[in-house]
Amino acid sequence: MYRRIEDFRSHWQEEVADTLQVFDAIPDTKLGQAVTPAHRDLRRLAAHLASSVVGLPAGMGLKVDGPQETDPPAATVQGLRETYARAAASLLDGLKGWTDADLEKEDTMFGHLVWKRGYSLQALEMHQAHHRGQMTVLLRQAGLPVPEFYGPSKEGWAKLGMPEPVV
Repeated sequence: MYRRIEDFRSHWQEEVADTLQVFDAIPDTKLGQAVTPAHRDLRRLAAHLASSVVGLPAGMGLKVDGPQETDPPAATVQGLRETYARAAASLLDGLKGWTDADLEKEDTMFGHLVWKRGYSLQALEMHQAHHRGQMTVLLRQAGLPVPEFYGPSKEGWAKLGMPEPVV
């Protein structure tokens, strides 16, 4: 749980940069990549990342400039990237009036969960990381390189002059 606004701001910026790396790894021709037709594809996951930056903060009274979950996703990676980046930046703008004490305030989220705002912001980051992880699996299944953000990817070990981990 976040207890200082500045801690969230700096970490959010790192997480956004990592998410944008994933967007940048997707060619438009692979936006339809999904585990199965019954699961979100890369395009829908990218759109969901942007709309969640709007939806979850709304429960804390923040107005974030970005798409709603029901809005149709952009047709291109560039459009998805721009939508996500705009929402991510708008979230930080919305926090400009907040103090560290605001992170201790409680809101009812999703109609029944009572969360402190510091936890809600942490949950938003974890939600982003969760779906970013799903996207990296889809990148791998599509035969595309996977960006590195929490450590080397499979290919990244060679760049470090080290053998890949044994599978």
